[in-house]
Amino acid sequence: MARLETPRLVLRRWRDDDIMPMTAINADPDVMRWIGNGTPADPERTAAGITGCERAWDEHGFGLFAVEVRQTSELAGFAGLAIPTFLPEVMPAVEIGWRLGRPYWGQGFATEAAHAALHFAFVDRELDRILSIHQIGNDASERVMRKIGMRLDRETIDPSCNRPTRVYAITRDEYNRTLAITA
Repeated sequence: MARLETPRLVLRRWRDDDIMPMTAINADPDVMRWIGNGTPADPERTAAGITGCERAWDEHGFGLFAVEVRQTSELAGFAGLAIPTFLPEVMPAVEIGWRLGRPYWGQGFATEAAHAALHFAFVDRELDRILSIHQIGNDASERVMRKIGMRLDRETIDPSCNRPTRVYAITRDEYNRTLAITA
């Protein structure tokens, strides 16, 4: 069972009792502003999303982790890996992504979780290249992408919602070079 720990977070598989806290996160219009067409998600859509996350783990050996704050055991949101089928032009690909509830913004949790998920992608799963995709204007996510060493790959339009989008990328070799520099 995949479980990652950072100084402040636990990244783990999903549980049934995560549905309600994740529903609250997905119901926040500020959280969902840059997701798809910006529509908040109801409990059914959230539960289906969590089921899809777990199915991805079974099918691919990776997926989106539930992100829990170690000190409080509260669900902060998610971070991890997914297949970005909503953007066919980048396929085949694996994307790193994150979504945290507003109380967890501005504390470095997204970057901390993304670092752990990126390490998992390259070291544990030996993937060769990881993308991250954000709608233009979502400056907070773009900053996280840069902080974890990603570089701009392209700008395009997300056909699922017709919004302008940026795609960032990093290869395993680039990741390993970054590790060597910081070691």
